[in-house]
Amino acid sequence: MDSLIDLTPELWTAAGETLYIVGLTLFFGGLGGLLVGLGLYLSRAGNILENRAVFTVLNLLVNFIRPIPFIIFLAAAQPLARMVVGTGIGNPAIIFTISLAASFAMGRIVEQNLLTVSPGVIDAARSVGAGPIRIIFTVLLPEALGPLILGFTFIFVALVDMSAVAGYVGGGGLGNFALLYGYRQFNPVVTWAAVLLIIVLVQLVQFLGNSLARKALRR
Repeated sequence: MDSLIDLTPELWTAAGETLYIVGLTLFFGGLGGLLVGLGLYLSRAGNILENRAVFTVLNLLVNFIRPIPFIIFLAAAQPLARMVVGTGIGNPAIIFTISLAASFAMGRIVEQNLLTVSPGVIDAARSVGAGPIRIIFTVLLPEALGPLILGFTFIFVALVDMSAVAGYVGGGGLGNFALLYGYRQFNPVVTWAAVLLIIVLVQLVQFLGNSLARKALRR
């Protein structure tokens, strides 16, 4: 059984892989979630791009996919991952699957945060002739920026949690490190080292997210 000191290079490599996986999934999942959330908000009854069919489809997709436990979704989406990225295992598959799951989870968070924007602000922009694109980028998103930052911070924590499952499908990261060198080798010290590193990472991002959100809310 290897000691933690012997496994230090592998630990830092695993930490780098976790950052790589979470960074890419936050980008793709966050972008997808922003589009889904905007679609839900804008197509709602009474909003600037009201469309009942679009809202119904997006709402059903979010409600269908969001409650699925990630370990089950990972297995269910494996054929789709194989079609899109060419493999059902490894980091490419886990990045695709997490991004897909995060898009719908983040979509609901984005929608809820956008709903906090006062309708009067939107109506004022429409009254001076602002079009939908201008309203979205100069009124809607800036007004909801603080809550959106907190929402993306929350989803980052969820992505770290999802990435820890990567070891079950041949992916890397701290989850795989803890599983391979800690759990399977009955080495709790190694397992807890990975856990503590994840906690530190999450706390740093949470602190950064809270700071950015405070600055946005004080504007």
